[in-house]
Amino acid sequence: MVNLGIIVPDFEAATTEGPIKFHEYIEGSWTVLLSHPADYTPVCTTELGYMNKILPEFKKRGCKVLALSCDDVESHKGWITDIEKTQNCGTFSYPIIADPSRELAVQWGMVDPEEKDSKGLPMTCRAVFLIGPDKKLKLSILYPASTGRNFDEIVRVLDALQLTANHSVATPVNWKPGGDCMVVPTLTDAEATEKFVKGFKTVETPSGKPYLRITPQPDR
Repeated sequence: MVNLGIIVPDFEAATTEGPIKFHEYIEGSWTVLLSHPADYTPVCTTELGYMNKILPEFKKRGCKVLALSCDDVESHKGWITDIEKTQNCGTFSYPIIADPSRELAVQWGMVDPEEKDSKGLPMTCRAVFLIGPDKKLKLSILYPASTGRNFDEIVRVLDALQLTANHSVATPVNWKPGGDCMVVPTLTDAEATEKFVKGFKTVETPSGKPYLRITPQPDR
């Protein structure tokens, strides 16, 4: 299992865009790695098609996208044709990693114990791994094979992670870009006053504890 805050495993693999060395491929960029149960499956087809449509949103944030499925490259390439035609998503523009041995699925903790393929082998769950430029895992989400993901949420989370990586803030519930942020507890009021030129306000609480400090998004 890959845990938050650790450097993700390196690996070499075949993909629809040729062989890659993972750490070399993601060097210096944010990265989203998506796993899929199998090729030619209905939910995965909608997911990969939608991701291709919103790929420019990831590119403008300096983020690479890769998918992984437990079939070989030739199967992936045939599946891509179906995705392009049925999802009206244009030319498919990111690599799909081949993992027919399920070695990567096991190494990264992507296996869904409840779902089996026609051979009785465990299928890969719908995992999302968001990796920072330091190659450390910043976020992971596991969905069961039966439930499709919300990729607009992944864009939102990427915005939040990039913001909080560079400023001493945290993002509150349902935050969207441009919304107010929370001053992190590690800053004193004096430090926050110096750091946030737009200021901050402290919410009065019944406990009297001044831990709810709100500031406008600092990079806007």
